Amino acid sequence: MSFLFSLMLFLHFLGLAVIIGTWLFTMKRPTVTSGQFWAAIVMLLTGLVMVVFREMQDGFAVNHMKIGVKLVILLVVAVAAFIGMRKTKRGEPVSTGLAHAVGGLAVINAAVAVFW
Repeated sequence: MSFLFSLMLFLHFLGLAVIIGTWLFTMKRPTVTSGQFWAAIVMLLTGLVMVVFREMQDGFAVNHMKIGVKLVILLVVAVAAFIGMRKTKRGEPVSTGLAHAVGGLAVINAAVAVFW
C-alpha cells in the first residue's frame, strides 16, 4: 500500500509539473495545451486515489476541508484547461487570462497543499 501511495503522489507531482512547466514555457505567448488538460485529469484521479488510501489507513485523519478546497481549485484548472485546449485545437486564440488561470491556479493549489 505504501508503494502505491508513493506512486500516486509521484504521478500527482508529475501532473503538477506538466501544468506549471508548460505555463512557464509559453509565458511569452500564453496558450493552453492538451497536455495541461490531461495533466489536470491525472492530478484529479491520483488525488482522489490518495484520499481513498488515507481514509483506509488506521490512525490517519484526513483534512476534508483542505481536500475540498484543493478539489474545487483543481476542477477550475481542469475546466479552464479544457476550454483552452478546445480553442487551441480549433485554431482560435486563447485569452491571456485563461492561460494564466490554468498555471496560476495550479501554483495556488500547490501552495495550499504545502502551507495548509
